Amino acid sequence: MEYRSLGRTGVKVAPLCLGTDNFLNPTPEDESRRLIYRALDAGINLIDTSNSYRQGEAERIIGQALKESGRRHEALIATKVYYPTGPGPNDRGNSRLHILRACEESLRRLQTDCIDLYQLHRPDFEIPIDETLSALSQLVWQGKVRYIGSSTAPAWKVMEGILTSELKGYVRFVSEQPPYNLLDRRIENELVPLCQTYGLGIICWSPLAMGMLAGRYADDDIRPAGSRASQRGGIYAERVTLRAVQAGNRFVKLARAAGFEPAQLAILWAKDQPGLTAPIIGPRTVAQLEHLLPVLEMSLDESIRAACDEIVPPGSAVANFHNSAPWMKMKVEL
Repeated sequence: MEYRSLGRTGVKVAPLCLGTDNFLNPTPEDESRRLIYRALDAGINLIDTSNSYRQGEAERIIGQALKESGRRHEALIATKVYYPTGPGPNDRGNSRLHILRACEESLRRLQTDCIDLYQLHRPDFEIPIDETLSALSQLVWQGKVRYIGSSTAPAWKVMEGILTSELKGYVRFVSEQPPYNLLDRRIENELVPLCQTYGLGIICWSPLAMGMLAGRYADDDIRPAGSRASQRGGIYAERVTLRAVQAGNRFVKLARAAGFEPAQLAILWAKDQPGLTAPIIGPRTVAQLEHLLPVLEMSLDESIRAACDEIVPPGSAVANFHNSAPWMKMKVEL
């Protein structure tokens, strides 16, 4: 397996990242621990989480698993701040007050002295970026955070952060974590070129498009029992539309005709797209993780890449995975 640089840093990460949004939601704690250990055994060293995943319980599980196993040094922990951690008006957002408090709470749950990658879970348009970067820089200078990144931000906001860091001597973003899969390729228009030009890694979420690229949905049943769309509803259900499912099932046929399992090809496609550092995989079980591990050693054939472009052209979308980002004004045709 070839490790990749995280942006312009000297940090090397595996080309797949373990996501933990399923921990306790629905994956039980013991299975969550086994997922962490198996990922580390396979060489996956970046574990992505958030203080909002199950109200911080995902962080707790990671911290306990790494402490009990003595494997903290093998893992790079990436967590996030932004979403509410309490009922108060200051228990959310990207203010200095909330960031400093939330970081201390994450460190406690993770049982570590330092977070390897601390990310803004969403941009905060009510807080000046220099206040946010000043707080993040303070955490880095104090040794509580090693690197900082953002998530699901528009390209102009990422650029604002880079420019502010350069002008004021603040710590600079090393990564961006956007939604990205074959059904929603809009980041290719501006965000990917920006990250390539200014040396930011891209760690993308939802590369399986909530199972639409794995053959989970039938053309006549877009709310099957057990799917995330049916279990969670809301923004998750909004992403699964008939048009998106039909495109996903065209991809499934392509994958099988080429001799691939659809889920593997969907992850491989994301992994080997220009500018991508690592897609985040969020298996619910160890068996699902085992199914995806062979992708670590695969390479995407150019003829298959071209065939995928025929299903959803570069820079376009048939599903809206930016629907948790109010700044995205472009509507996706349903």
